[in-house]
Amino acid sequence: MEKRRLGKTGMEVSLLGFGGFHLVEIPADRAADLLTTYLDRGGNYLETAASYGDGESEKKIGEIVKNRRDELVLASKTGVRDAEGAMAEIDRSLKNLQTDHLDIIFMHGVGDEADLEAILKPGGSLEAAKKAKEMGKVKHIGITAHGQPDVLIKALKTGEFEVMMTHFNYFDKFNFPKLEDQLLPLVKEKEIGTLCMKPLADGFLWQNVEDAFRYVFSLPVDAVVTGMNNQEMLEMDLKLAEEFEPLTEAEKEELFANAEELGDYICRQCDQCSVSKELGEDLKAVFRMEGYFDRQMYDGRPRNPAEYALRDRLRFWFGDRELAEARYQKLELKAADLLTKAAEFKACKYGLDIKNKLEIVDYKLGESEVMQ
Repeated sequence: MEKRRLGKTGMEVSLLGFGGFHLVEIPADRAADLLTTYLDRGGNYLETAASYGDGESEKKIGEIVKNRRDELVLASKTGVRDAEGAMAEIDRSLKNLQTDHLDIIFMHGVGDEADLEAILKPGGSLEAAKKAKEMGKVKHIGITAHGQPDVLIKALKTGEFEVMMTHFNYFDKFNFPKLEDQLLPLVKEKEIGTLCMKPLADGFLWQNVEDAFRYVFSLPVDAVVTGMNNQEMLEMDLKLAEEFEPLTEAEKEELFANAEELGDYICRQCDQCSVSKELGEDLKAVFRMEGYFDRQMYDGRPRNPAEYALRDRLRFWFGDRELAEARYQKLELKAADLLTKAAEFKACKYGLDIKNKLEIVDYKLGESEVMQ
């Protein structure tokens, strides 16, 4: 399996990383079989968190780590924000994982500026991570975040973090365009280790696994980390990593045009909006706020109960609803304003019904109390 350099850490990581969250769903013996197969096939990045099953994931991984520590890059995460609590959690993670050091400790799930400030301030969890590094308990310090990446970008500009992890996939590319447009160039400029999570958009892309993995493998990331809780899933993901060939630009455009999850509702944030030369940037801004709000998942269309339930569960997954509402109010032109211009709009090259979409955004973020 291909290995890539993890930023400036000096470590190399396999293209496919093993995320430990879903190990809490299966017995320890099955978890051990999966982890052993993964390592035997050339994988070397294992990642978990203290919060996954309140240490259960770490304990299952620890049974493998104790015999193969020198073969792998091992990471865990802490969501605690004070130094004393974070150090206690790091120590517990080391015990659970049956090792004397972590290659990476992540400050996990940084949500907003107040959260970041709590980590960075004296007595915050970064202080504990640095102390743990001085003591040899931790080699590198990282950070993770979900959703709109402004806070993550701010955190990485501090120079305090050597590795970062967030979500990249061909669905959220269009809900959070800063992920690829601003965050990826920043981490490459600063040589920050770059890890992709959620390649299937929290499972939303489950019907197009091959396209989803090939897309993220083609990004300038160092590894793609995913959860695997059965042998069939592991074998599929390993095969995709082992046989990976980068997408061409033409293949990317074909994916963006034809992916069923994007369909004729998701705004592709085109460089040149085909709908209106004059108002294209305003349309994109409105639809970008919808992406922040609920990942453009509610589109007013009836679906079977399973698909509806998945969308309903994932649409507010990242908790950016209030941020979207606040930023929407600051837009110069909102959906209601643009609806007055709808008769002038040309056809969207991706088939979006712009008038209908603006009505839905006005229902989500504007003044309409009932979906028209």
